[in-house]
Amino acid sequence: MFRTLFLLTCCCASALVQAAAPAPADRLQRLASDPYWLSLGHYERGKLAGWRSYVDDDAFFLAEDGAWDPAAELTATLAGLYAPSSLGDRHPQCVYPARTRWLREQLALDDLPAVSCAEFNEWYADIAPHSSVLVFPAAYLNSPSSMFGHTLLRIDQVDIDTQGSPLLSYALNFGAFIEGMDNSILYAWKGLMGGYPGLFSLLPYREKIGEYSRLENRDLWEYRLNLTPEETGRMLEHVWELKQIQFDYFFFDENCSYRLLELLEIARPGLELTEQFPLTAIPADTVRAVKDAGLVERIDYRPSRERELLTRSAPLQAQELAWVSRLADSPSVVDEPDYLILAAERRALIQDAAYRLLRYHAAGQERDPRNAAHSYRLLQAINRNPPPRLQIKQPALPEQGHESRTLLAGIGNRDGRAFADYGLRMAYHDLLDNLEGFPLGAQIEIAQLQLRQYEGGRLQLQRLDLAGIRSLTPMSPLLKPWSWQVAAGLERVATEQADERLVGHINGGGGFTWELNEALLGFALATVRIEHNPDAAAWLSPAVGFDSGLLWRNRMGNLLLEARGDYFHHGEVRRRLGLAQQFELSSDVGLRLGLERVFAEAAATEVQLQLRWYFY
Repeated sequence: MFRTLFLLTCCCASALVQAAAPAPADRLQRLASDPYWLSLGHYERGKLAGWRSYVDDDAFFLAEDGAWDPAAELTATLAGLYAPSSLGDRHPQCVYPARTRWLREQLALDDLPAVSCAEFNEWYADIAPHSSVLVFPAAYLNSPSSMFGHTLLRIDQVDIDTQGSPLLSYALNFGAFIEGMDNSILYAWKGLMGGYPGLFSLLPYREKIGEYSRLENRDLWEYRLNLTPEETGRMLEHVWELKQIQFDYFFFDENCSYRLLELLEIARPGLELTEQFPLTAIPADTVRAVKDAGLVERIDYRPSRERELLTRSAPLQAQELAWVSRLADSPSVVDEPDYLILAAERRALIQDAAYRLLRYHAAGQERDPRNAAHSYRLLQAINRNPPPRLQIKQPALPEQGHESRTLLAGIGNRDGRAFADYGLRMAYHDLLDNLEGFPLGAQIEIAQLQLRQYEGGRLQLQRLDLAGIRSLTPMSPLLKPWSWQVAAGLERVATEQADERLVGHINGGGGFTWELNEALLGFALATVRIEHNPDAAAWLSPAVGFDSGLLWRNRMGNLLLEARGDYFHHGEVRRRLGLAQQFELSSDVGLRLGLERVFAEAAATEVQLQLRWYFY
């Protein structure tokens, strides 16, 4: 109803605008194609011709065809700016302050009605934007929405570093709007296919700190941007225009990172950030683009609660770690004679680790009076015997890692048959890839294609992986995380006739990983596999098995020794033993040497050498 009345009002105002003739038609047409106006409307070139807006919400546009006609939307906006001031907070000057500012500057509109925008002015004054910080919570494999990391903006007030606290700032976030309780698989599928609307939200930064570094145990990187107060304010004006406005949301391109790049282009006209991501927008890649654009003036690091706990407990001996567990369970242990005979400096470390362990387990849970009492008792002991300040080694910056897309070319031999391999992976890291900027034992591969051509033969599809995720998180004396993996796609397997058959599969597994030393992980997982093999009697063939091995970070790169086995219900047994070493030639180039022996109905030995180029 409001939209209809508003359009009627704009039609009346349009007559006034035409009578006043604020600008000739050719000038308005040029403004409608100005990059900044296109940014304000979130327009992109259509697949065939013309324009379309990323905004998927009619409420954002004043013109009926504004979603695909920037000129019509500009004309409707200009008319709306002359609407009667009696509209109050519903006046276009109040609803679209960023548009109003730009058109006023471009056309020298000094005759606009004076409108009091109380709601916007109060909102803007409460946020008091002065500077901006790009925040990157590190990747978290156990959450489908966070596997690639995340980005958000922090909006700071004046003198935040000297007279205030970042916890009092606001966090500007773009994310999928989810109603109900979708499970992880459904969430991932709908996120890939655009099944959720995306919305901007502003909330206190302390809440985001709690969500990411406490609940999800993710490190936070804060990139202080060199945006001026005027640029930060200009961006916030546009955020007001997007309040409750829906976008399409896709995990890989139209996601949190891409939308924030658009806001930065609003803040500083002339930036060309989004055009660098025509296909995908991986958060770490967008952080790199922001940094390369010269927008970053300082980087701060906030370790997660888990990293703080592991760092504090690292110098403790086995017996001392046992005291940590006992104290976290029952703080009255601080008064036991056997505990009090320990050296004061050791007790200080134990008590602090016990408090951190207690708070780690309580994260995300409702307040428990018992836990609160335990925490208070431990804090009393810590105050009486304080530990030294916790010093945490800063990990490599996430943007220092290799690029997300990978091209590979290789040569090899399989049982005397020479072959060449060619491949493309859309995203983004496996266990052997160049490690700088990535955690050891983490793998996320999406959309990987590998083609093979044997000598004298034709090109064939060797594998097509839809997804392959592995989380080999080592256990510690205090924390016992599960390790897990899941994969799906097509791959060639050895058959009874010694030829390879292309089969479809879904497999996964769970188990544990052990840190044998700082650079060596050992893992063992129980696995299940469901396979569609045209040579098998059943349409689907289930199997149980194992996956175990060693992952070693060495001076040349990463080495993986892996043994896998699948035992099918119809009696087929398929085992593999593989050894591969990645040589890190540069940050974005790797050379991989692999040797694999397959023990199946038709045994085979394969050796290959791959050159891997990480780009875009």
